[in-house]
Amino acid sequence: MLADHLLDQARDLAPRIVALRRAIHAEPELGLETPLTLAKVRAELADLPLEWREGTSCTGAVTVLKGAQPGRSVLLRGDMDALPMPEETGLEFASSIAGRMHACGHDTHTAMLAGAARILAARQDELAGEVRFMFQPGEEGFHGARFMLDDGLLDPLPEAAFALHIMPNYKHGVLASRAGALLAAADKLEITVTGRGGHASLPHQTRDPIPVACEIVTAIQALVTRRYEAAEPMVVTVTQLDAGSAHNVIPDFAVLKGTIRTLSPERRQVIRDDLSRIAEGIAAAHECTAEVTVIDGFPPTINDARAAALFATVAGELPGGAFETLPHPIMGAEDFSYVLEKVPGAMAFLGVAAADGDWTSCCGIHSTRMVVDESALPRGAAILAGCAVRFLERGWV
Repeated sequence: MLADHLLDQARDLAPRIVALRRAIHAEPELGLETPLTLAKVRAELADLPLEWREGTSCTGAVTVLKGAQPGRSVLLRGDMDALPMPEETGLEFASSIAGRMHACGHDTHTAMLAGAARILAARQDELAGEVRFMFQPGEEGFHGARFMLDDGLLDPLPEAAFALHIMPNYKHGVLASRAGALLAAADKLEITVTGRGGHASLPHQTRDPIPVACEIVTAIQALVTRRYEAAEPMVVTVTQLDAGSAHNVIPDFAVLKGTIRTLSPERRQVIRDDLSRIAEGIAAAHECTAEVTVIDGFPPTINDARAAALFATVAGELPGGAFETLPHPIMGAEDFSYVLEKVPGAMAFLGVAAADGDWTSCCGIHSTRMVVDESALPRGAAILAGCAVRFLERGWV
């Protein structure tokens, strides 16, 4: 059975996958510039018959494996950047750079993708079509996938695209995903309320923006719970209120900052319009003004139903594997969404909690103490390779 062979190949490659992951983990890079990470990947894959393309706006690269016969095209993606945060894992290969850590698992994503490339290169003579491997920087808020698309690195667009994201607090080796909305759009919200400042002992001579800002916060909560259908998740969270410079001074303005999470392009626009109307109306009622600014983050991650089903098939065929359908979307965000706006495909989560531990008590992503059971990584490489093989052979059938 093909799946048996893929997993056997991946397990044979486990030392290489783990070594690459650890090398990347020890030297984390941030944002759109990850030259050391890309150099490690290129060195690991240097002996393979791959064609490389690099962009100009970031250190993203796409490498192409051409099969022996013409056919379909499929894209597999892994991200390379880390987070600006300390590491407290105590691992012997922990970050060597203060204030940086691979706490979202991108080191594992890159290593699994490199493993998949090696598995598939060994089958080049059996493949009809081409597999593209997308090594992407700048996922952590820097829109790296969009930059790579703008650079033309994915042109002509592939016919299908797949990506994995590890979950350190999910069942070991289990793949989880769903058709439709998987992850939310994540936009930044800023509301500036402008009044008229003055002495704190004479508030009647001012137009205090602080209580107005607080009233807007309360109104936002009512907006989310009373204006929109409860069955469609939406999150608007105000996380900062910045105002004032002294205990006895009423400031001229107050600034609210937060995040907006939505699951469809339509709802993403509607909430912006509603927030502007509410903030401006409340401010006007108190003889103040409000300016609402929304900074675009990632769009919602929408899985093609056929691609989600293909993930489930491949995961189920691997020995000891399992697939679980997520009951509802997760309100985090991912910039693989830019690829999925243009190419039918899917993202899935791979559980990498310790095989013999309580996965519910593990630290999640973006934790300073997040750890990964590396024995799950060959399975991830096999799943990616399996998706490519299955799509090239059968398409969406």
